[in-house]
Amino acid sequence: MSDSRSIRQRMVETQLIRRGISDPAVLRAMREVPREAFLTEELEGMAYSDSPLPIGEGQTISQPYIVALMAEALNLWPEGRVLEVGTGSGYAAAVLSRIANSVYTVERYSRLLKEAAERFRRLGYENIYVHEGDGSLGWKEHAPYDGIVVTAGAPSPPSSLLGQLSVGGRLVIPVGPTPERQELVRILRARQDSFETEKLTHVRFVPLVGAAGWRG
Repeated sequence: MSDSRSIRQRMVETQLIRRGISDPAVLRAMREVPREAFLTEELEGMAYSDSPLPIGEGQTISQPYIVALMAEALNLWPEGRVLEVGTGSGYAAAVLSRIANSVYTVERYSRLLKEAAERFRRLGYENIYVHEGDGSLGWKEHAPYDGIVVTAGAPSPPSSLLGQLSVGGRLVIPVGPTPERQELVRILRARQDSFETEKLTHVRFVPLVGAAGWRG
């Protein structure tokens, strides 16, 4: 266990801090959450590699740097409420749960959602709420959110998600004209009817499949 913590600390220093991640809450969360707990046994040894890894259903667990970058881009505070679209392994939701007050996460694949929920239970992360469904439509029941993060690439920012942001909230989402390559953008809801968009970096995510994403 101590060896895992030291490897995690080294990951934070070499993969995150050296690339400009500086938010103390994000760095603390990345040091705390055991990425190996969100992988199959045969991939545990690669938990802190600087790359995404497969988790089944054609999905991946994101590279640690990308998880940290997206979390930092949300500019969260301890009382914040976050919506995550695309639970996947559950790793990013776990990181967000160490930063914000509550995390609501939506996943379309039943097996992935059940496995993630079991990991949350086992690790004692009690402020994460899971839902199976079309994440491109968000989770309106618990809106508005102070931050929304989408872990799959969309053709454009879904209006359903923009509408579930609180004023002052941020949507961080990969968008692009093809399902293969996107640009990570941050969208601030400056006023009730006004949004400001900022480009962050080029990324490559699996497609966001759903009514407000790509057709499956």
